[in-house]
Amino acid sequence: MKKLTKAEEEIMQIVWELKQGFVNDIMDKLPLPKPAYNTVSTIVRILEKKGFVSHNAFGNTHQYFPIVTKEDYSASLLKGIIQNYFGNSYKQMVSFFSKDTEISLKELEEIKELMENQINKLKEK
Repeated sequence: MKKLTKAEEEIMQIVWELKQGFVNDIMDKLPLPKPAYNTVSTIVRILEKKGFVSHNAFGNTHQYFPIVTKEDYSASLLKGIIQNYFGNSYKQMVSFFSKDTEISLKELEEIKELMENQINKLKEK
């Protein structure tokens, strides 16, 4: 799956939130200072060429909707990060984040519980 630029990702986040919308709907969700309408329209068309969104035509206007889910894109992006920065090792990634001083004890315990639940599910198979 192609990686999105920062601007494309910002627009895509809004499209995922809206589920479907016109360029004006996307514009309404953008923070100030807002880019020009034509800029947003161009980015949406690029997203369409990349296969992330499609549209329904209503005369001269288009209503856009996502065809790649946020979850699928997130998974693809995370796999790339694990491959490129952690030697394709989930263990190295978890080790890296577990040493992060900004992760609280509570969050680490919650992660541990999630991991234990997943281990138990895999053992049951």
